[in-house]
Amino acid sequence: MSTHDTTSPRTPAAPVDLGASWPGDTGSDRAPTPVRTPPEGAHALVVGATGITGSALVRQLLDAGWRTTGLSRRPPADERAAHAAADLTSRSSLEQALADLRPTHVFIGAWARQDTEAENIRVNGAMVRDLLAVLGPQGSVRHVALVTGLKHYLGPFEAYGQGEMPDTPFLEDAARLPVDNFYYAQEDELFAAAALHGFSWSVHRSHTVLGHAVGNAMNMASTLGAYAGVQRHLGRPFVFPGSREQWDGVVDITDADLLADHQVWAATTPAAANTAFNVVDGDVVRWRRLWPALAAHLGLEPQGPGEQPQPLEAQMAGAEDVWADLVAEHGLTEPDLARVASWWHTDADLGRPMEVIADMTRSRLLGYTGWVSTERALLRRVDAYRAQRLVP
Repeated sequence: MSTHDTTSPRTPAAPVDLGASWPGDTGSDRAPTPVRTPPEGAHALVVGATGITGSALVRQLLDAGWRTTGLSRRPPADERAAHAAADLTSRSSLEQALADLRPTHVFIGAWARQDTEAENIRVNGAMVRDLLAVLGPQGSVRHVALVTGLKHYLGPFEAYGQGEMPDTPFLEDAARLPVDNFYYAQEDELFAAAALHGFSWSVHRSHTVLGHAVGNAMNMASTLGAYAGVQRHLGRPFVFPGSREQWDGVVDITDADLLADHQVWAATTPAAANTAFNVVDGDVVRWRRLWPALAAHLGLEPQGPGEQPQPLEAQMAGAEDVWADLVAEHGLTEPDLARVASWWHTDADLGRPMEVIADMTRSRLLGYTGWVSTERALLRRVDAYRAQRLVP
């Protein structure tokens, strides 16, 4: 059998409880993590509280007993959190929303995609600069955590994977690439504000994030769930849209709950202060094994890659009419396909022509032990979207 063939799918089935799928296991897809009890007087501000990373963080903080405020245009999904409504691209809006808020721990997990990297730098660098310029003089901030990603090593979308990159697995002390990158701009604004106002910082470089959010620009779990629904409705196979390099190689992924836990760990662990970290699940997967497992779970016929990637943006062109039929047929709760599927981002991840793996040794040496089973987590995430009728 060719390495690009796939196994035949099992009998189609409804979403299942994966706890019964592995004899003797506990049904969990992650290692138990301790409750990160808040320090005395702690008040967490989660910037981007409705996003794929922010919503997971809000929930974890509240469950651990933190006083938590979400900064976003819309209120956080978890009604236990306070809400500060602001436009992150407006200094005056931030000043009005954050006046006298006095948070002790700030978690930044928001960005605004622009047409060019120069604009990404201008807009997203200013977000961090203005936010900390408003909060810093309040004198309450003890720690700021910033979520970025592996484009720190791969380069921005305009120069993605081009030129000479660090060897894998990526190490946090790798030199910056000689290209414009808004992650670098955000880090520099963070470092400058920390030096000026005297708080500690941490940077969390995640890989592809699997989590739960609607309307998020980078959401592979719901994107693949929507793609599966369209293919099933049309009677078409579940074609892997990416490159042969991604199909055959190994890759890691970041679960949103793990990323949230890692941020809180770094914010409350003195040894982790003023450090940049990679954050991935702790295992590696091959799509040539994961894709058939996902197809079987969803009752679809898997098909491996062609000679060239078959991007979802092209495959799903005009799929809005099919989605409207699926909404009516299954009673789906989100009629706007663009709020469920981010074809472009999943295409970028699955279409890469090179290996992408991040090293977690720095976290391990400082005592962080969290890990997630990527395969189990992906299937559970898709099941959660199906249970909430966000995908069919």
